[in-house]
Amino acid sequence: MTDGGAETRTLVLLRHAKAEQSGAGPDVERRLTARGHADAAAAGVWLARRVLPPDVVICSAARRTRQTWHDVALGLAGCPPEDAPAGTAPVVRYAAAAYEAHPDDLLDLVRTVEPEARTVLLVAHNPGISLLSALLDPERADREGLRTTDLVVHRVATPWAALTPGDAPIVDRHTARG
Repeated sequence: MTDGGAETRTLVLLRHAKAEQSGAGPDVERRLTARGHADAAAAGVWLARRVLPPDVVICSAARRTRQTWHDVALGLAGCPPEDAPAGTAPVVRYAAAAYEAHPDDLLDLVRTVEPEARTVLLVAHNPGISLLSALLDPERADREGLRTTDLVVHRVATPWAALTPGDAPIVDRHTARG
């Protein structure tokens, strides 16, 4: 596949699913609740039905985001679109830098994606993930920010490396509930 520059790319932002409350352990080790697991799988089903399987996944290295991605992947695999060919497994990058990241840091992670990738899924945390969505499309971003297991689909007309604020209009959004 060539990178013609004019080809549309898709960036899907996903806030991790519902996690257990902070406890005695470190925040980075918080696990998903039962509802969180179900919601994350429902997010995968939603992506599959819209034929948005990611080529690349950038996932925070925190436990709850890794668990969210795992359940999304199960939902994607369990609900293939009708008459669609089987997809290939995405490249998954667990990024410690995505934990407690500012929107510019998350944007920098997206800019590292290979130009051949058409769909990127970024699984991260608030407030960074909400602020990144607002940075990419200030007019259509939800002023309340992303709730747990919210998906926001941005359309990107530039190569990943050239992505700048205001460059990626929101074309769809969904709150997954399982």
